[in-house]
Amino acid sequence: MTTASLSPFRLSTAYCLYAPESYTRATPEVRAAVVNGCGPGGWKLDLVPDTIWFLDISLCCDIHDWMYVEGETIEAKEEADRVFLNNMLRAIDAAGGPKILQALRRHRAAKYYNMVHLFGGPAYWLGKNSSQNLTPSIPLT
Repeated sequence: MTTASLSPFRLSTAYCLYAPESYTRATPEVRAAVVNGCGPGGWKLDLVPDTIWFLDISLCCDIHDWMYVEGETIEAKEEADRVFLNNMLRAIDAAGGPKILQALRRHRAAKYYNMVHLFGGPAYWLGKNSSQNLTPSIPLT
């Protein structure tokens, strides 16, 4: 996936988020089968809020999830992470508010980005490595 494959996705008349065309063309039912808001899903879902200082960023997380499922290379993961940060910053800018609130939101957005950038590898690669490409475990002696 390259940046050229991203297109503006109008969330409302207030601002646009960037998303792959496949995301914008998917039905809500198809999207729901792939994305789950912020966090890994399951019982851990509640550990990662869909809001940052009262601003809903679940759509930013959904687009990020979609890009993780579609991606096949480390470059695609890095692009998904960058788009995630960019989309959160667009949402923060569009929401406006006092400068201190915007600063707090930007700080939290940077934390979300750092978490997926540093620790999102297992989620990104889940189900993408065929068993024939895996190296057998070597027992430690």
